[in-house]
Amino acid sequence: MKASEHKPIGDPSRLISAEEVADMLSISTRTVWRLLSTGQMVQPIRIGGSVRWRLGEVCQWIDNGCPVVTK
Repeated sequence: MKASEHKPIGDPSRLISAEEVADMLSISTRTVWRLLSTGQMVQPIRIGGSVRWRLGEVCQWIDNGCPVVTK
């Protein structure tokens, strides 16, 4: 299923939380953090103590088949 078929409606530059990423992927937030720590997903933006992802980047990553992200 393409991200565009199940993504939240909104601006692709909108910032989303780990909980929203988890909902998009139908996984737990713990799994989101595990994927991030192993370099298997797009990098978030850190704003103070908050961590957020750009909706458009997450959708593109999903549409590309969730490839491992190289740093």
